[in-house]
Amino acid sequence: MSSPIITIEKLGFPWQTQDPFLFCAFHKDHYPKGNGKLGPSESLSGRQIGSDFSGKDGWSMYHGQSIPGFPAHPHKGFETITLAEQGLVDHSDSLGAAGRFGNGDVQWMTAGGGIQHSEMFPLLNEEKDNPLLLFQIWLNLPKASKHIPAHFAMLWNEDIPIFQHTDQNGFETRIKIINGTLENESNGCPAPDSFAANTDNEVAVWLIELEPNASWSIPTASIDTNRSIYFYEGDTMQIGCIDFSNGHMAKLNANAQTTLSNGSKTAKILLLQGKPIGEPVAQYGPFVMNTTSEIQEAMQQFQRTNFGGWPWPSHANTHAPERGRFAVHADGREEIKE
Repeated sequence: MSSPIITIEKLGFPWQTQDPFLFCAFHKDHYPKGNGKLGPSESLSGRQIGSDFSGKDGWSMYHGQSIPGFPAHPHKGFETITLAEQGLVDHSDSLGAAGRFGNGDVQWMTAGGGIQHSEMFPLLNEEKDNPLLLFQIWLNLPKASKHIPAHFAMLWNEDIPIFQHTDQNGFETRIKIINGTLENESNGCPAPDSFAANTDNEVAVWLIELEPNASWSIPTASIDTNRSIYFYEGDTMQIGCIDFSNGHMAKLNANAQTTLSNGSKTAKILLLQGKPIGEPVAQYGPFVMNTTSEIQEAMQQFQRTNFGGWPWPSHANTHAPERGRFAVHADGREEIKE
C-alpha cells in the first residue's frame, strides 16, 4: 500500500498550496475591546500604520489606518474564498455589493474580469475582546474563465452542512463542508463560473475538527487530484503512523487510504483538494493571469476602468455598528441573517 504522505512542511505566511489553489492567508488576531469607532481601544503607537503585519500584542492592523483590515484593492483572474470562523468582516465592492459576515460564514467572490473590494474587521464589542480567526483562500481560474463577470456570494454558517463521524471508541470528528461531497453530505459551489462548480474537478474545502483521541479516515479521491491538509490548532496527531504536529501542512496522495489519529487535545485542520488546472501562472500582486503580457494588460485595464470605480464614501468602508450579518448583492437582492 502506498504511503498517503508526499511531504510534511512547516507552515509559512501565506500558507503554501497546490494547483488549483494559489495560496491561503491565515489570520488569527486577538483584537482588544473596541473604541466605539470600530477600531481598537489600545494605542497604535509602534506600528507601521498602513502596512502593519507585526502581530504586536497578538494582533495587526494590516492596511487599515484606524480600523483593522484591507481597504479597497483590485483582483482579477481568480477567486477568493473567505472563511470567517470568528470575528466579523465588513465587505464592500465595485459591483455595489456589500455585507457583514463572520462567526462561521463564508464569502465566495469570483474576481474574474476584475473587481475592487474592501475587507475591514470592525471591532464592535466595547466590553470585551474581539478575536478574529479567518482564512482567505485564493482559487485559480483557468484561462477560459479569467475574463468572466465578477460575482459575489455568501454561504451562511447556518446553511453549511456538517458531517459527523463517531469512531469505534466513541470519539467524534466533525467536518464542515464549505465545498465538495462527503458521503451523504454535499455543498455545491455558489459561483456558477468557478472551477469548483464542475464536480469533475473534485474541489473540496473542509474544516475538520477531531476531539481528543479521535480517529477518522479521509475518503480517497482520483489519483490526479492534489490534496493538502493544514494543522492550525491542537498539539500532535498521526497520519497513519507518522507524527504530524500543529503548525505544519502535509501534501497527501489523494487516492491513498489516509487515517488521522488525534492526540490529547482537540485538533483543527483545513483540507484543500482539487484537480490541477495545469496552466502557466503569472502573478503580480492581486492580478493572476497566464502570461506576463496578460498581467500588463490587466494592470492597464485597471488604470483605465478602476474595474467599475468605487461607489462607497471611503476606501475603508464599514457598515453601521448596529447592523447584524447581512449581504446586499449587485442586483439589489438583500439577505439579512440577524
